[in-house]
Amino acid sequence: MSLKAIELQIAIPKTFEAGKIAEQKQQQSQLAQDSANMQTEKQALKNQQTVLESDPYAKLDADDEQPKEGSQQQEKKEKKQQQAKHPFKGSFVDYSG
Repeated sequence: MSLKAIELQIAIPKTFEAGKIAEQKQQQSQLAQDSANMQTEKQALKNQQTVLESDPYAKLDADDEQPKEGSQQQEKKEKKQQQAKHPFKGSFVDYSG
């Protein structure tokens, strides 16, 4: 395919414009990726500095500080045990039949 002189006058400037547009798109994608990386780093730093989970024994109940009667402590222990029981785990279920 051969180009005539008049066609070249139109084709050459359009190639420069296309090159500029391609470069701008490449820069935009690079900036978007940099922004995403920066946001990820900020989130990682925030996660390092905040407490996400705490140990259950580290919690201090206000109720534990006050002396209680033996029956109240007994009732509280029984309630905890009832909550801990699973309705069917550890029970035998007969599937035959």
